[in-house]
Amino acid sequence: MGKEAPEISELRKRAPHPSTSAETGVGVEGNVEDRAAADEQHATEPTNDFRAIKVAEEKSKKTYGRTPDGTIFVVPVTHDMVSQLLDPRQPKNLSDIIVLAVLALHVLAAWLLPQSWKRPVFVVLFACWRAAYNGGIGILLENQSQSRQMITWARHWRLFENPETGNNPRPWLYKLLKRELEAKIPEDYKFEEAPIEYNTWLVFRRVVDLILMCDFVSYCLFAMICGHRPDGENILMGLGRWSMGIALVLFNLWVKLDAHRVVKDFAWYWGDFFYLIDQDLTFDGVFEMAPHPMYSIGYAGYYGISMMAASYEVLFVSIIAHMSQFAFLVLVENPHIEKTYNPPAPRKREEPRAQSEPSIVIDSPSDQQSLGKSPDKESLAPVHNMVGLSNIDLFRVTDLAVILLPGYVAALTLATPSTAFWQTLFVLHALSWRVWYHLGLGLILDQQSKNKMWTRHFLKFGESSAEAWRQWKGMHHISMIMANASFMAACWKMYNFPADWTYGGVLLKHTIGFSLVALQLWTAFSVYESLGEFGWFCGDFFFDSQAKLTYTSIYRFVNNPDRVFGIAGVWGAALITWSRSIFLMALTTQLLTLYFIAYIERPHMQKIYGRSLRQEAGLTKFIKKSMPANVKTWSDSVDKVLDDTTHFVEDFFEAARPKFTSGMKTIVRDTSALFNVAPARLTITRLSEDLAGLNPKDYSMTVSGTTVMEAALKERATGKESVTGRFPKEVKTQAYEYGTSLKIAWRAPANHAKGDWIGLYMVTDNRSREMTEVSSLGRWSPTSQGVYDSMTAEKSILVDEHPIPAQNGSGTDLVEGEVVFEGDKLWWTQGVYEFRYHHDGKHTVMSISEPFEIRVSKFDDDAADTGADETYERAVQQALLPVVQNCLDRDPDIAPSSIDEAFGNHVERDGKYSRRVVYAIREMFGIEFAPAVVLADGNVRKLSWRIRNAKQVLAPYSMSVSRGTTTPINH
Repeated sequence: MGKEAPEISELRKRAPHPSTSAETGVGVEGNVEDRAAADEQHATEPTNDFRAIKVAEEKSKKTYGRTPDGTIFVVPVTHDMVSQLLDPRQPKNLSDIIVLAVLALHVLAAWLLPQSWKRPVFVVLFACWRAAYNGGIGILLENQSQSRQMITWARHWRLFENPETGNNPRPWLYKLLKRELEAKIPEDYKFEEAPIEYNTWLVFRRVVDLILMCDFVSYCLFAMICGHRPDGENILMGLGRWSMGIALVLFNLWVKLDAHRVVKDFAWYWGDFFYLIDQDLTFDGVFEMAPHPMYSIGYAGYYGISMMAASYEVLFVSIIAHMSQFAFLVLVENPHIEKTYNPPAPRKREEPRAQSEPSIVIDSPSDQQSLGKSPDKESLAPVHNMVGLSNIDLFRVTDLAVILLPGYVAALTLATPSTAFWQTLFVLHALSWRVWYHLGLGLILDQQSKNKMWTRHFLKFGESSAEAWRQWKGMHHISMIMANASFMAACWKMYNFPADWTYGGVLLKHTIGFSLVALQLWTAFSVYESLGEFGWFCGDFFFDSQAKLTYTSIYRFVNNPDRVFGIAGVWGAALITWSRSIFLMALTTQLLTLYFIAYIERPHMQKIYGRSLRQEAGLTKFIKKSMPANVKTWSDSVDKVLDDTTHFVEDFFEAARPKFTSGMKTIVRDTSALFNVAPARLTITRLSEDLAGLNPKDYSMTVSGTTVMEAALKERATGKESVTGRFPKEVKTQAYEYGTSLKIAWRAPANHAKGDWIGLYMVTDNRSREMTEVSSLGRWSPTSQGVYDSMTAEKSILVDEHPIPAQNGSGTDLVEGEVVFEGDKLWWTQGVYEFRYHHDGKHTVMSISEPFEIRVSKFDDDAADTGADETYERAVQQALLPVVQNCLDRDPDIAPSSIDEAFGNHVERDGKYSRRVVYAIREMFGIEFAPAVVLADGNVRKLSWRIRNAKQVLAPYSMSVSRGTTTPINH
């Protein structure tokens, strides 16, 4: 069904600063006054030379950049890769010659290779360059975003340290880079004075130039090799094919040029992975047409080239390249954009409120009486969503139905023959569900909008509006699933496998058809991401006051994506099956969708949102803006004719609606290794040369952290042991709280390797005490600064190594230091662990810490039970708060300092935090919650209330103590 954007998101493109608005970027804060004064000075200088004035104005419009450490610098003017390489007016250097030489080798290979070798060689060549683009550049940018790895490499190799003033071991490389970079930027740039981030970006640009140019040239050469004229093609068809292909290529060229006009070289070469700039960017033009235009419609030229080549090989290679580019966008660019330009909002600081208790949502008076709570208390938000495979819950009738009913349809489809009788039956079955989904549910929504018919029905029987909403969601969900399942079954019955895939346009029809299906799926995901379950199930028909109109995601470009994109898959299925019946059904679906939007959804939206409704979407505004004046006049005349026609059709349907509605009311009324010496293993190892002179006895580690309560250690006696086995014994090994930070004080010989590192492992992970066999999975820390490429790892170093006196008279000089493991470096599962000290970046073990336990202390119901609900809940709050703080890394921007303080917005962004909390609650209280509960409650007080209610509801079914009364299980 169509949805008119109760939520619509702005395109989050690469804006120049984290504080960007929807359409423009906000500049760097420093030196604004100085630049304003300079502008004024240039403006007031007396001169009669117009050209001098223009030059002065251009010079005053400088762009300023800012590095992560706050350094502000002038960003010189640079040019795109094509101009740098092919424009003879631009200065050339060694890197340009290398790129041109590699491109020439590609052309030479396409000319000289034997004809039988050309296709396989160039498809492999293009695959390698595409892998270097999406894989190689993607990995570099991902590591740069997470740990600034390229900057670390530049510092580690001292690429930009002047040999005359510093200790640069490669002066020849410094001079080469200086000559190369300064040759490309003659103004406003000095190699020695530029920040390391900017110089690193310039070097990265040259690598990108090589990969992107070779990627495009190898693709074009592959297309030329595969190009041919299809057999039997007449002149008219050939002319049309070439005209369409050239048009797509020209459109692609315009998209790239217009995108570069907006984002400049800074965003074109992913500059914000290195530094940020002060530059106001207005995302107009091509950015109003489609999301991520450089990666979406910016690949139209690939399909134009495929059309001119008349080659399915080129077409399928183009599709694979396009999909890999989307993967690059989703996995690399989008996370960085979110982190840089859309960080979580600051925590909402709330004043401690009065001791009023929130309550769970109670559906019936009997439930209210059993819990002893009035229904007018503050309700906790429901979190049991319905849409998506991850939300399937077989304990719900709706989810069970959406599995069983399509299962029956699939079984019947496969069990029956594809005769004319069964084909007709399946088509009529699918058509019935489609009419019910669009028209039947649409008329129910129409009555709900006008007189709250659906809600009134449930209120009549003593139910709540929340129950009416839940039942509506269930009916809508089942209807949607069955409409799609029955349609797919009809398509299966009408489909015939081609005997010859190369005959006519069989392969082309299948390719376009599946592309349209993918388009509809993407549209559905985008709509759900923007609207959520509330908008997906038309929630503003039921709760007018909660409706909010904002324009996000796909709705930035179109007012109603379901009008065309939302049913593209139906037309795709019609192409694939090439059946008249499926084409008729696609046409019916299109008309029903337009009817629903025009006569049910649109009037309701006008009533709810009024003048705040947007009349024109981004794409419409762009098209109208691009029209010539005479075309605009003609377009307005056509719009007037269409409006008059629409009014006539509306009047016709309004006159016919009463009789049709009364008939529908009547119908409605009736209708989820070397030697094995058992039981031990003997291992023979050879001492490595780099371990000579190092004594493992000189290495040691001491672990410290917040230990668990003594009472928690007694939990090992469960009652399943013998009488003597139940008495606790003294244990010298430590047990630490779940999520507490662990500090490791280490000692090593003064001549230890600077590449030594410490890793955290489960005790059962490794069989050998001399060699670690498994990866640390990121749970490691170096012992010395400046050795490894990852700046993130070095953040774990608390105290740098420093000398200490020799111990035990050994005469060996020792050093010591301290590192800390917290957050993602910890294991978030109960168990027994150990730290291992490794030698020089290898997995050779020099020392192992004492084993220690990580555990969640069980909540003592007996000690907390005093017969008063308030006292018990207060005990839950006091026990839960420190655990939640540990789960949220004790970060002041995320973890609460009190039971009423809201969790930071990072909890909503990163699901790991909520998963930690629900795991701790399960181990601590024996209550299992979904992670969404943590997001819905938002603070410790509501979580504690939910825990108390859960334990109270479950008390009659367990041997636990209910509030003041022990309720055994009745057998």
